[in-house]
Amino acid sequence: MKSKRGFTLIELLIVIVIIGILAAIAVPMYTNYMVRARRADAKTCLEQLRASQEMRRAERGTYSLSLVELQTTWGVPTACGDYVLIMNSGTATSFSAEADPSGSARQASDGSLFIDQNGVKTPAAKWAK
Repeated sequence: MKSKRGFTLIELLIVIVIIGILAAIAVPMYTNYMVRARRADAKTCLEQLRASQEMRRAERGTYSLSLVELQTTWGVPTACGDYVLIMNSGTATSFSAEADPSGSARQASDGSLFIDQNGVKTPAAKWAK
């Protein structure tokens, strides 16, 4: 009697279905993880911008109105991964900054992060994760 070796077509289809189900679960989870990881770059840049503004205010008495000055003199990063830093508004006593992902197709759906002179971070849900 001959011994049969190999897999049946049904067994191969079952394995393919199981792999498909696992991939359908894993890919969205991985994508969400990568979005949160890239968001961490923006959080770090905004925190560094705020710290630099506070150092400048302690030394000169006012906040800077120029992002370029903060980047060249006070150590604010010029690149923040998939985000672009923007100074939305500023006066001698206040400022508002934004990390905008619009230049990145990978992060465009994530939306912007904001911080002000009081350390108020919006949207709070994105800063908490």
